[in-house]
Amino acid sequence: MRALLVTLIVFGSLPVTLMQPHVGVLVFSWISYMNPHRLSWGFAYDFPFAMVVGAFTFAAWILSREPKTLPINALTVLMLTFVAWFSFTATPLIAYDPPAAFTYWVQVIKIFSMIFLTMILFRERRRITWLVWVIYLSIGYFGIKGGIFTALTGGQFRVWGPDGSFIEDNNALALALVMIVPLGRYLQLQSKNRWIRWGLLACFPLILLSIIASYSRGAFLALFVMAAYLALKSRHRLRSFALVLVTLPALLAFMPEQFFRRVDTIETYEEDTSAQGRLNAWYFAMNFAVDHPVFGGGFEVFGVPSLWHYAPNPSAQLNAHSVYFQVLATQGGGGLILFLVIGIVAMSYGRWVVRRARDRTDLVWARDLAAMTQVGIVGFAAAGVFQNLAFFDLPWHFFAIMAILRSVVAHELSKPQGEVAAESAGGARGRFGPPPVPARSSMPVAQSTVHRGDPAGLRPG
Repeated sequence: MRALLVTLIVFGSLPVTLMQPHVGVLVFSWISYMNPHRLSWGFAYDFPFAMVVGAFTFAAWILSREPKTLPINALTVLMLTFVAWFSFTATPLIAYDPPAAFTYWVQVIKIFSMIFLTMILFRERRRITWLVWVIYLSIGYFGIKGGIFTALTGGQFRVWGPDGSFIEDNNALALALVMIVPLGRYLQLQSKNRWIRWGLLACFPLILLSIIASYSRGAFLALFVMAAYLALKSRHRLRSFALVLVTLPALLAFMPEQFFRRVDTIETYEEDTSAQGRLNAWYFAMNFAVDHPVFGGGFEVFGVPSLWHYAPNPSAQLNAHSVYFQVLATQGGGGLILFLVIGIVAMSYGRWVVRRARDRTDLVWARDLAAMTQVGIVGFAAAGVFQNLAFFDLPWHFFAIMAILRSVVAHELSKPQGEVAAESAGGARGRFGPPPVPARSSMPVAQSTVHRGDPAGLRPG
């Protein structure tokens, strides 16, 4: 039944994608993050739904009248440069395992192709918000389900992601959940429906409980970093910090003793086999980079047994267990610098959008999304210290959203004030603009959301 349902949804979306190519991007994102076919059995389990949707979406886009160019700014140029960089390091000139590097490159280039197509097609509020909904629900499904499971079982078992995906591992799922928490907050801020706002609020503790129940020590630390930054980005900071200080201890009190024994190994990492394996992989990356400082060793360099003499313990061969050491070993110092600069520029774009949209009621949505995307990036930066997910779709979607918001807000700010007023009065909506604020309310949309039933009272600032 599940296999049939997934098949009907995917193939039923293709005619719509032919007329509206952005729908194909949404379906592709749903498949990539949720992997719904892996929740079924039979023919659907291994069917290449993402490839079919991706190919059809690109064909529909080429034949459509949709824009054909990227929004050009520093962030998009840096991302294109990074693609060129890892494409070069995947060649036999650099890669130590060319067949494996090429296979991985094919997977990554598909992801980046859809990321760039997202930046081309998603240049208005409605489409961007739909994308956020798809990302949040696709990953949040596992957080909500995991939170309920944890509550019913007393936290005795770990929460895992979908089979055969980037987030199959409990640690990887926890990183993704840390990143989407602020997206849920954005959706709550912007929703006009009281039931949706309360429903999203109810999802927060379940997702937080799933993060804790993943038993991921890295995600546990990143959760506190993300929560603190979320409170810092809120207008009602004292209220937000109070909410964090109450919620997290309450959830931790629910967990069994075995969880705290695992967390305690953070302080006794010298005696923990898993922690020692991570350190061994990090030493491998650093020592390897000394001899290959610019380009590294290409994708899958951690899978070459003959290179592990660079590690203190050559017999303990693991993956990077860190986005930073993953990029350092596979893309060299040059690739790592590009990777870090992309994150820094994305954060600076967020500050720019928040600052410029602060006094524009028609851009409150952009300000909120920029602030919450910043929180998600901080969560990735913290949890990524312990995760091998540098080429996972999610952080790159966050970077893409920042590039889009920068272009959208710049476009809106470039309009003469008279044109903006005419659009608001006449109910028009440009390609880059959000729906007008209803004339019956002079109050900013976000403020009315808080006053009409936003229990948490959080507000990006």
